Amino acid sequence: MRQVVLDTETTGIDPKQGHRIIEIGCVEMIGRKLTNRHFHVYINPGREVEEEAFRVHGISNEFLADKPRFHEIAQEFFDFIKGAELIIHNAPFDVGFMDHEFSLVGGYPKTAEVCGIFDSLVYARKKHPGQKNNLDILCRRYGIDNSHRELHGALLDSEILADVYLLMTGGQTSLGLANNSDSDSKGEGEVEAIRRFSADRPALKVIKASESELKLHEERLDLIDKKSGQSLWRIQH
Repeated sequence: MRQVVLDTETTGIDPKQGHRIIEIGCVEMIGRKLTNRHFHVYINPGREVEEEAFRVHGISNEFLADKPRFHEIAQEFFDFIKGAELIIHNAPFDVGFMDHEFSLVGGYPKTAEVCGIFDSLVYARKKHPGQKNNLDILCRRYGIDNSHRELHGALLDSEILADVYLLMTGGQTSLGLANNSDSDSKGEGEVEAIRRFSADRPALKVIKASESELKLHEERLDLIDKKSGQSLWRIQH
């Protein structure tokens, strides 16, 4: 499955009030593995960034002045996300802005018509009911180092969200596999940070069963068949 972890930064909180997207950050995953492909762009919104929004992401009007307008990057962005499952934290916010921007250009379908949408915030709330589930809290909960995240940024946040998603949907709360006594003594957020291996690392060596091992395996399945009627291994394989 092809997935795209996506985040945006905007001039304000509501496209119905004329607010626009100013940054898009996406990272690609295939088969739950990061591919090192990404899409990242800053956008001139044609209006001023609200002061409250600037305090969140630190992207100034001056910085955006020479950046492309959305219609100039719309097709490249659309081609990158088309057909993928989008992983977004609080998806209605980002998708609402995306649909608004595409509608202003014209000729593009709604995002949900060409992409699947996985809202990681909704998933986190179901997995951790009654707890805070913003990205910073989830990083602490899953042992992800986000100390370099002083301000929000779309590409950085999508990279962090990819790590959160993989751990949150993988049945682990951290990759620090300490013994039970060590795990019990650590508070939330004190687990060891994850290490991401290089995408070009050598493939794991595959060791196949020998002929004698396969023979013993079949003999064991024959015995199971005799006692139970048919082994689940043979039913499933």
